Order: sequence, then structure tokens, then C-alpha cells
Amino acid sequence: MTHTRVLVVDDSSHAREAICDILSMDKSFEVIGVVTSGQQAIEFTEQWLPDLILMDIQMPVMDGLEATQRIKLMLPYVKIVMITVSDDMIHLLEALKRGAQGYLLKNLEPSTWLKYLHSIVNEEVPLSREVAYQILRDVSLTEKREPIVRLTSREQDILYGVATGWTNKEISEKYSISEYTVKNHLKNILKKLQVQNRVQLTRYALEQGLIPDDNKWTE
Repeated sequence: MTHTRVLVVDDSSHAREAICDILSMDKSFEVIGVVTSGQQAIEFTEQWLPDLILMDIQMPVMDGLEATQRIKLMLPYVKIVMITVSDDMIHLLEALKRGAQGYLLKNLEPSTWLKYLHSIVNEEVPLSREVAYQILRDVSLTEKREPIVRLTSREQDILYGVATGWTNKEISEKYSISEYTVKNHLKNILKKLQVQNRVQLTRYALEQGLIPDDNKWTE
């Protein structure tokens, strides 16, 4: 069995214990470290290279937002999920902009946590309607960039699907290709555009005008 090596970052001892208890329910996750600040998270990550970091947003010394940005600049392929007690869209969107792959509320059921983390590891998490709408509003206030990288027609299809909020399975069904092929296209697109996750990819699509303003997010 392939294990996902996890670092837990939270200044609350109760939260750390609860998170570790949830992860212990699934043998595919292995907690390799527990730290209490963003600065400790950076130091631990640089030394031990976890596959996945569960990062609290509000912490002393250095918060989760700054730590996420620094870790992503140093090790862009480490996956980071923000852990929070509030669904404050401003903080969550900022975390996603800085490179986080997703977020979890602390009051969700353990089964929901584990299902979501598996989708993160497998790079299959679609954007929520709320996040997509906030990105749309944000981008609408900026000027569109000149395209730098040319994508193939199939890559443009995949990009549209991601930005529309489809899962990998939905994209594969739409274009009659396997999920494995979708994942490979996504990896190539992310590499070409030098972005790290679906949120940044969606932002690119909107900036390039590849998604119409009258799509389902604004309905």
C-alpha cells in the first residue's frame, strides 16, 4: 500500500489530536510530524518532504497563509489543505491563491475529511461554486493578460472543464477519454502554464477570456 505522508500544523493541541485521530482511521495516511506554527511547518517540510500538509490558517509566529506561500515557492508539488473553523471566503480564497489545493472545516464528519483528502491526493477536487464565483469577480476587475503559452485543442477542452468546476470523471465522460488521460493532460497543462492547482488554472482561464461571463457561476 502506498502511504501519503502527512504533516499536521495547528497551534491547538485539541485540534492536532482530533486531526491525527481522523487520519488514523485510514491506513493510507501516515502522520510523520505535528507542529504548532507556520515557521515550524516550513522547517519540517524542508527537512522531511511530506506529501500532504494540513495547515491551520490562524496561528501565532507565522500564520498558515504565509507559510503556505513560502512552502509552495520552495516545494511547489507538496499538497497543502487549509484547516479552519470558519468558511470565511476571503481567507480561503487567499489561501488558494497562494497555492493551497483546498480547505476543510474542522466540524466536518471524519468520513467527509477522508473522502476529501483522497480526492486531494488524486488531484480530483473540483472548484466549489462559491470559490469559482469569487475568482470570477476578482478577475473581472483586472485586465486580461496576453496569452504566453499555446495549448492544444484537447488541453483547452480540459482547461474549460476544470474552470467550469467539473471533476476528472465528468471531464472524461464529456470528452470520451479515460480519467488517466485527463490526469496526464492536467499535469501537462499545469506545467506549461506554470501554475500549481485548479484554482490558479481557473484564474488563468478567466484572465484569458476562455470562460464566458454568463456561465453557471453567475446564474
